[in-house]
Amino acid sequence: MTLSLGMVTFDCADPQKLSAFWASALGTSVAGDYGDFVFLAPTDGGQINFGFQRVSDPTPGKNRVHMDLGGGTGRVAEVGRLVELGATVVHEQVGVVPGIDWTTLEDPEGNQFCVADHHDV
Repeated sequence: MTLSLGMVTFDCADPQKLSAFWASALGTSVAGDYGDFVFLAPTDGGQINFGFQRVSDPTPGKNRVHMDLGGGTGRVAEVGRLVELGATVVHEQVGVVPGIDWTTLEDPEGNQFCVADHHDV
C-alpha cells in the first residue's frame, strides 16, 4: 500500500471560525458542518482537503509541521490579504535562502503557516 495525503486536519477551539478563515484564504467554501467537525470543499486544484475538529485543549508551543503556500498574487499581496482576514505575521525571511523568500504567519488560532515566493537561483 502506498500512502497519499487525504486531508490536512486542524485541531481547534472553534471549527466554524477557523474554517471560515481558511475557506476565505484558500478561495473555497464549507462543504459540511457537523458541529465539532467542519470540512471545506476541495480547492480549485482539488489536491488537498481541509478539515477542522474541535478539541478541548490546545497543543502547547509551536506546531512542528506547517503548510508552505504559494501562488496567488505573489507573496507580499497574499500576506496583506491574509492579514486582513485575521492572520498575524510572525517572521519574514528574504534573501537568505537561495531560490525562496517566505513570510511565516499564524492563523486566528495560532497555527503557523508560510507564504512563499519560489524563484530561480
